[in-house]
Amino acid sequence: MVGVSYRPISSNSACTSIVSPPDSSLTILFADDRIVAIHKPAGLLVHRSNIDRHETRFALQMLRDQLRREVYPVHRLDKPTSGVLLFALDRPTCRDLSAQFEAGRVRKRYLAIVRGHPPAEFIIDHPLASIDDDPGGRKAPAGDAQPAVTRGRLLARTELPVQVDRYPTSRYALVELEPVTGRRHQLRRHLKHATHPIIGDTTYGKGRHNRLFLERFGIGRLLLACTGLEFPHPHTGVPLAVHALPASDYMQVARALGWDAVAESSVTASQGPRTIASDQPSQSFILPV
Repeated sequence: MVGVSYRPISSNSACTSIVSPPDSSLTILFADDRIVAIHKPAGLLVHRSNIDRHETRFALQMLRDQLRREVYPVHRLDKPTSGVLLFALDRPTCRDLSAQFEAGRVRKRYLAIVRGHPPAEFIIDHPLASIDDDPGGRKAPAGDAQPAVTRGRLLARTELPVQVDRYPTSRYALVELEPVTGRRHQLRRHLKHATHPIIGDTTYGKGRHNRLFLERFGIGRLLLACTGLEFPHPHTGVPLAVHALPASDYMQVARALGWDAVAESSVTASQGPRTIASDQPSQSFILPV
């Protein structure tokens, strides 16, 4: 098992987490006898799916082999999305955490690089139809649309002197996103609906802008990262916050655009879970990936 060092902290103190995984191992952000949180790399499926039937590597199997015990996924991240992913180590804990996700008691935070300049703060309230696991991601009938809400906050923005569309310059922004609901591809579809598609999104984004980032910054993947999960521990009830900076290739783009400091501060300056009511002291774990 990968060695993990972590310690509980107060809301105004620093945090150190140290993980030194061997090659091909998953980075473990937090682990105890009930749950494990990892940093899922972009391009890795959580578990076997009809989306990519040719895939042979999955986070579920990799973590199971790494820990040499059964693990149970309690939520999912899209294949191209990186970041914090939570597993349970037994079925009762899995049921408890799954119920927390369904009840909206888990606060989820993401960082995304998007096209355009969104408002300083925004809410996207737009119902979304369900999507099946077919390779083409076929949508269900429009009548099957379910309520979907995303909160967002502008962190930084820039304007590059490069013509991509009909304008002589191209605008981009770094945003923090908090999905209130948990629909399939919610953030990607909502940002497209708001005319601020996420860079690197080959399904809902714009190819010209994706190619610009590939040519200029050497990155062609989806620039969406889950940077934090906050929830009551299923066994102790203690509010738990697990955070991780985006992966190094993501941060290289942020650094090139002058956003690395604000990206780091948005993750490390967490004020703790707003949706969790508890008299218990909180625990927080932050790890550069």
